[in-house]
Amino acid sequence: MWKIWQTFNPQRILTALAVFLFTLAILIHFILLSTDRYNWLDGAEPKAAAAIAESTQAA
Repeated sequence: MWKIWQTFNPQRILTALAVFLFTLAILIHFILLSTDRYNWLDGAEPKAAAAIAESTQAA
């Protein structure tokens, strides 16, 4: 294992890993924000709460 770290620069590898993981996290969050179910910024009501609100308005 130590021979691997002698051939590669650990600082460059760990920096590249951190950048990759941050990019992956941002990508996953944007994918979730593009869906109706998991978009937490628009404040869409959950279906159960919408059904309860609809039934109380009908009465």
